[in-house]
Amino acid sequence: MTDPLGSLHDTRIRHPWKGGGAVNRKRTYDAIIIGAGQAGGPLAGALAAAGRRVALVERSHVGGTCVNEGCTPTKTMIASARASYAAVQATALGIHVGPVSVDMKAVRDRKRRMVKSFREGSLRRVEEADGIDLIRGTGRFLDRRRVEVVAERMRNLQLTGTSIFINTGLRPRIPNLDGLESVPFLDSTSIMELDEVPEHLLILGGGYVGVEFAQLFRRLGSRVTLIHRSRQILRHEDADVASEVMSILGDDGIDILLDTSPRRVNGAPAGRVELSVDGPDGKQTLRGSHLLVAVGRVPNTEALDLAAAGIETDRRGYIRTNDRLETTVEGIYALGDVKGGPAFTHIAYDDYRIVRANLLDGKGASITNRLVPYTVYMDPQLGGIGLTEREAEEAGRPIRVAKIPMTSVARALEIGEPRGLIKALVDPQTDRILGAAVLGIEGGELMAVLQTAMIGDIRHTALRDGVFAHPSIAESLNTLFSTL
Repeated sequence: MTDPLGSLHDTRIRHPWKGGGAVNRKRTYDAIIIGAGQAGGPLAGALAAAGRRVALVERSHVGGTCVNEGCTPTKTMIASARASYAAVQATALGIHVGPVSVDMKAVRDRKRRMVKSFREGSLRRVEEADGIDLIRGTGRFLDRRRVEVVAERMRNLQLTGTSIFINTGLRPRIPNLDGLESVPFLDSTSIMELDEVPEHLLILGGGYVGVEFAQLFRRLGSRVTLIHRSRQILRHEDADVASEVMSILGDDGIDILLDTSPRRVNGAPAGRVELSVDGPDGKQTLRGSHLLVAVGRVPNTEALDLAAAGIETDRRGYIRTNDRLETTVEGIYALGDVKGGPAFTHIAYDDYRIVRANLLDGKGASITNRLVPYTVYMDPQLGGIGLTEREAEEAGRPIRVAKIPMTSVARALEIGEPRGLIKALVDPQTDRILGAAVLGIEGGELMAVLQTAMIGDIRHTALRDGVFAHPSIAESLNTLFSTL
């Protein structure tokens, strides 16, 4: 296979924009990577290690959303919320700890330290790699092989690349809500910078982000009201799973308004907000201290000037790719969230592995039939893999459904967290597992056990008859598949 990244240069130039003398503002590279996220950063390292000369363009922070605004900071704060919840619930286990108080500044500062550590690690790997020029700025296409970078504290730079890779990710979507521009609303990034616990947090959106933040701040001491347009939160999930999530959030004291649309938001005295909504009970006005907007995310593509290169997007701005992640323009690839589909860090990283395998190892890797695992880090966790029951029904695919409540799991009862359920879909002809949802203690970890069985093409009967340690969460698989 001809290497489309065949090196144009034998020498490696570090920091070509720095140092004395005139700066050459036009440079040619084997690869230009726009965005140093969980696909772009590793890809830069792999290409550089293979002798390629790489320009890595990043306008914000190395590490992408995951390290800076997503996985790392949110899960760090969720750990603090879990500790607060455990202290409050300790009495039920015979442990008395006294009044619980939350130091929100300390929670925030711990989060900041964790992000700083992870970010600096990502940056260090890039800076120490030979063959990578990290260029701070915003990239936009001039044509199919040229990218202009509006760089920090410098005049624009012009890069030419044999291959170009886009890893610019997503950002929070701001809805067209009357009055929103006049109130100090929060998004999924800014809410983690609060130095006080909101008295009453209003949340727009019942997706994964809204659910995680609702429970997090409820456990830190906020009153929380979640407003969702649809009749079901977590729209990707089956109705029975979403209903059980609702029950858990309700147990935690979160108010949820379904089938409710926001109409207008206004500022109120003392920095408060008033949100007018229309729902099953008619029009009402909700009053809160803070407003979190968590109604989805949009791709960071508008600044790229994709049309200049002839790169096609869908109607929402996501970049179209084939199953090998190449865009509609040969030699230009899109990786991670910006191409649409599941917006998970592990998918972005797998995108990198697919591109690396194809371009450097001559393989034929693709995203076709890729298993997509995920975990919603509510507590208890919701882990998912493969088909949902609704998807199987819509596809007309025959299935058998195994389901048990977590009250059937001895370990969950012993721990004191018996909420949730385990559900798996099985092919009636082959006995192979097609998908699963695990809502319960360490749900993400048990989901991974089922995922491993799916990867290994193992029949559900092997898990039904397997010997697992007792008492463990995993032994619930004996019980689960015995229902079939």
